[in-house]
Amino acid sequence: MEKNTTAERKAESFGDILEDLVREKVQSFIQDVLEEELDQWLGRDRYERNDGPEVRRGRRNGHSKPRKLGLSCGTIEVRRPRVRDTDEEFRSLVLPLFVRSSHKLREQLPDLYLHGLSLGDFELALRGLLGKSAPLSKSSIDRLRGKWKTEYDSWRERDLSGVELVYMWADGVYVKAGLEKEKAALLVVIGADVHGKKHLLAVEAGYRESTESWLGAFRGLKQRGLNAPKLLVMDGMAGAWAAAGQAWPTAREQRCWNHKVINVLDRLPKTAQSEAKPLLRAIWESNSRAEADKARGRFCKRFIADYPNAVDVLKDDWERMVAFYDFPKEHWKHLRTTNIVESPFATARLRTGASKRFRKVRYATMMIWKTLTVAEANWRILNAPELLQKVLDGVQFKDGNPLAEKEL
Repeated sequence: MEKNTTAERKAESFGDILEDLVREKVQSFIQDVLEEELDQWLGRDRYERNDGPEVRRGRRNGHSKPRKLGLSCGTIEVRRPRVRDTDEEFRSLVLPLFVRSSHKLREQLPDLYLHGLSLGDFELALRGLLGKSAPLSKSSIDRLRGKWKTEYDSWRERDLSGVELVYMWADGVYVKAGLEKEKAALLVVIGADVHGKKHLLAVEAGYRESTESWLGAFRGLKQRGLNAPKLLVMDGMAGAWAAAGQAWPTAREQRCWNHKVINVLDRLPKTAQSEAKPLLRAIWESNSRAEADKARGRFCKRFIADYPNAVDVLKDDWERMVAFYDFPKEHWKHLRTTNIVESPFATARLRTGASKRFRKVRYATMMIWKTLTVAEANWRILNAPELLQKVLDGVQFKDGNPLAEKEL
């Protein structure tokens, strides 16, 4: 019960951040609609010549004083475009619609904003705000849609050379999107810098088990100046590890214990799982590599006769399972699993209903990227951030403790 309550609190906190984002975006959104309305009224774009049979005479003349609109998510300000050198006065048909509708938008704004992202149905979102009779052309809607995509594209191309990366977590998260037979996935990469701050580095559509998909994501980060991590944490995806070996050959590798435990338990009947769980937990909670080896031995001794497949799964890729022991003990809780990816994704899903089927994979990518960037502002820094510089400098650790020079 407490687990659900915690999840709900996280969702509410995320919701508060999302409301702030919605207020900022709606203000920009309405202003863009007003600018598009003037373009239609003049019959030309901002920088086009005012000649032609369907073009009105007149020039843009700045904006009127800011006008405040009160919405449930806060007060926003918009400025009506003005025109000069024309015999016909420009009267906005859109602005009065917003004014009349504003008191009805108390619960609609977040849903409409996210609906436009998840389904790519920006016209439906606009009609929900303005009414079915709003004077909006297809070209106006296409331009507004393009601005959303531009924001994502700009984020994907940003310079990362200023991030002093220490740790990286990567996971492929399945989404219900499109009509393809293959399961669509979003390849999500998060990193922690030398100050312990977490950065959302990549949200790419791809195939979870595909080496090519992961290699494209990793190489994109390198091309934008990101340094190799000291430790990369992922699930047991063969394609992802193959890509990591090519992109980050110097990085140490740690497999996620959550995924490993699930894979082991899948090879056991339910009647044996209650006994197996504490034995498995004792392995990754051990205080040293030697203790972990002994705890693994106890599990193998108990189950090797009846369930050899479970034992084989546990032993598989063992060196990647215990790499975290060569890093500061204060960081182990962050390094043993890919929870740093899965936790914010789950919180975003609680708020946005992202588990529903998306019309296209690219809409799912846009939607979840946006919710993760909102959540990113509230992510906590890693424990003991003062130790991260030592890791970056190459200080060696054994069982979580730094080695003295005579031990090297």
